[in-house]
Amino acid sequence: MTKFIVIYYMPAAVVAQMQSMTPEQMQAGMEPWMKWAEECGDGLVDMGTPLSNGQNVSASGSTPSKREVTGFSILQAEDMAAAQAMLTGHPHFGYGEGCEIEVHESMPMSM
Repeated sequence: MTKFIVIYYMPAAVVAQMQSMTPEQMQAGMEPWMKWAEECGDGLVDMGTPLSNGQNVSASGSTPSKREVTGFSILQAEDMAAAQAMLTGHPHFGYGEGCEIEVHESMPMSM
């Protein structure tokens, strides 16, 4: 099995809408995520967490990231097609216009 890193993107306007949600609305918003996690079964290695305050770090210093990364998850699957199939109908797409998911294969390193 191969691991895949899933990165969630969300426009700032959608993030702002979500920050104004009540605790009850937030809880209700997590229900589709829990259903997705259950459907993934052992294929979901790590649900991940929300992310914020990204920094672009270089040899000359750091600046705020311009990318709208808002979270990550880690999946395991036979191949990229299987990982992508696990993301079909993902609840992240339901948050609003511009919400995207990117998936990357985690390559093994030889030491």
